[in-house]
Amino acid sequence: GRRVFLVGPNASGKSNLLDAVRFIRDVADPQGGFQSAVKMRRGVSQIRSLHARRFPGVTIEVVVDLDDKLPWTYLLEFSQDNQRRPLVRRELVRHGVDELLSRPDDEDKADEDRLTQTHLEQVNANQRFRVIADFFASVRYLHLVPQLVRQPRPLPGEGEYPFGGDFLDRVAAAPKKTRDARLKKICRALRVAVPQLAKLELSRDGKGVPHLRGLY
Repeated sequence: GRRVFLVGPNASGKSNLLDAVRFIRDVADPQGGFQSAVKMRRGVSQIRSLHARRFPGVTIEVVVDLDDKLPWTYLLEFSQDNQRRPLVRRELVRHGVDELLSRPDDEDKADEDRLTQTHLEQVNANQRFRVIADFFASVRYLHLVPQLVRQPRPLPGEGEYPFGGDFLDRVAAAPKKTRDARLKKICRALRVAVPQLAKLELSRDGKGVPHLRGLY
């Protein structure tokens, strides 16, 4: 419920910060996972810093307050082996000061293939901290592109449609009372720039495709 403004000049790291959050989401997503998240970004070499020396690791640490008075900390450090296979080098979960997970453990050291997956993505391993796995998986990224919003349906194979291909479908899926209340607020804001705008509503055409209509 809080609004955050991320401001900075070009090439200062704004997009990298957002992608770090998206990366953890992709790891926690039941349809994704660690290997998939790295593959989507074309490998560890494309993720790590361009200024780093040879064979650096990547570390992401996230602290989350879920209103239970104790912060959750999740840390993931990874690199790649000689076959360029992504491997977890460290995975840590804390709830307050209690450490719920610390990897690699003895089983990981005995079987390195276990380090190709995080415990965050495994339901049989994340039971004690599934609340943060579910939270990370719920993160959504939107960067609306009007041309894609106006397409009747998302292009096949786009997955999550972060650029708005399914935006109007998501608007239409909201309960009518909630949707109408939000559209009224949006309409009032738009009248600052377009005083003639009298109403904003969602309608469907003969094929059932949702559209936003403005009444002037």
